[in-house]
Amino acid sequence: MKIQYLSSSEIDGLEDRALVVEGVLVVMPFVHTDHAQRAATLMAQRAGAPGSIYCVLDEKQEGFIAIVNRIFTKSQSAYFAYVAQDAFAGRDWLKLGLACLGQSKHFLGFNDGKWAGAIAGFGLARRSWAEKNYATQFFFPKYSRHYADAELTLLALQEQVYAYDPASLLIEVDWAKDGAAVDAQDRALFLKRKQNGFDAKVTSPQLLDLIS
Repeated sequence: MKIQYLSSSEIDGLEDRALVVEGVLVVMPFVHTDHAQRAATLMAQRAGAPGSIYCVLDEKQEGFIAIVNRIFTKSQSAYFAYVAQDAFAGRDWLKLGLACLGQSKHFLGFNDGKWAGAIAGFGLARRSWAEKNYATQFFFPKYSRHYADAELTLLALQEQVYAYDPASLLIEVDWAKDGAAVDAQDRALFLKRKQNGFDAKVTSPQLLDLIS
């Protein structure tokens, strides 16, 4: 697996679909270079499947969701994954994830050590499925920091195309995570969008009550 480094300002000069990757394109927005290098190196060594990791320095403090969406628009690949600079990869994390998707599933939540698959904190999607959700965007673009992954998980669960294999491991190594508050505006947006079933894409009452 290859590793590419670029800054968020360099994305501006790219044509749409300019980044062409065979296999899986993984995007890793980052603010700490040493963290990103360490995480990406281990991910590449342990992937067990072809692809490229694009580590994107967030120079303008756009945020994780905005960077992921911009790379999605500028790229082509059969599969698209997102991960943070604090990821710790298990052996064959990507190979196992792809095997779990198989032919019938379209979105996978990696085992991040926190959600046990209930939310795809780090995720892998079949691009053909992801392109149907928000057109040129991977995540719903009005979220800033949180809940975009939760909404996407609910969309996949509604369609019964969500996959999870606890052996497909990308642990989130964030020592302060449990004490950190979620973004209040993002939570308010999530709750508002839930009222109409996320643009009528989620109709199951059980799923709508799953995350608050």
